[in-house]
Amino acid sequence: MKKIGFIGIGIMGRSMARNLMKAGYEVAVYSRTRSKAEDFLSETGAEWCPTAAACARGRDAVITMVGYPRDVEQVYFGQDGILSSADPGTYLIDMTTTDPRLSVRIAEAGPQFHVLDAPVSGGDTGARAGTLSIMV
Repeated sequence: MKKIGFIGIGIMGRSMARNLMKAGYEVAVYSRTRSKAEDFLSETGAEWCPTAAACARGRDAVITMVGYPRDVEQVYFGQDGILSSADPGTYLIDMTTTDPRLSVRIAEAGPQFHVLDAPVSGGDTGARAGTLSIMV
């Protein structure tokens, strides 16, 4: 597993994606507002994707770390969403703290994927240090 799509490069996500890149993974990213990601893209050289679907296509795993349950719903089920384009067998890992029923909906909508609900604890400090606790 070398190709990862990372959706949501805000305070937590950018450090998480950066740590994956430092570990040798090929990381492509998507965020709703590219201008807010420009400094991250310049610093890391991460591949920018114009949609969540493009970020999911051809990846071994897709990690989402977005703000709220409605954001999770949008990047998975919305137009140009993850479920419309990820390859069968892709690991879909939602690290957003959200409603477990939403995780069930994602799993039921995509039985061809490996769906993991994996919220994290440790805040932005843990994300920067690579010491987050992941509850899968």
